[in-house]
Amino acid sequence: MGEGGCIFCKIAKKEIPSRIVFEDSRILAFEDLRPQAPVHILIIPKHHIEKIADIEEDDLGLIGDLVLAARNIAKEKGVDRSGYRIVINCNKDAGQEVLHLHLHLLGGRKFTWPPG
Repeated sequence: MGEGGCIFCKIAKKEIPSRIVFEDSRILAFEDLRPQAPVHILIIPKHHIEKIADIEEDDLGLIGDLVLAARNIAKEKGVDRSGYRIVINCNKDAGQEVLHLHLHLLGGRKFTWPPG
């Protein structure tokens, strides 16, 4: 599915409503509809990048901004001290359901290792 049918692109364009927790000119962060933890936020670039394997050198600043947004949201949500997890899945076998690069920010409960 390309950009035209991408649900996250539609969310970024406000064609589909979401519970936004952060937005700037390049990033949108919103609550996951099927949370796996008390805090479960999806953080996406507004422009379509399918997966982490598709990032280019020009995207490196954006990737850093996504991680900084996750850090800031974790602090706002009060999970920065207790701990949180940032997950980026790449392709189906890793659990990527939506083919638009996104970070999962998860917190508010104890996690185990290894995951999955």
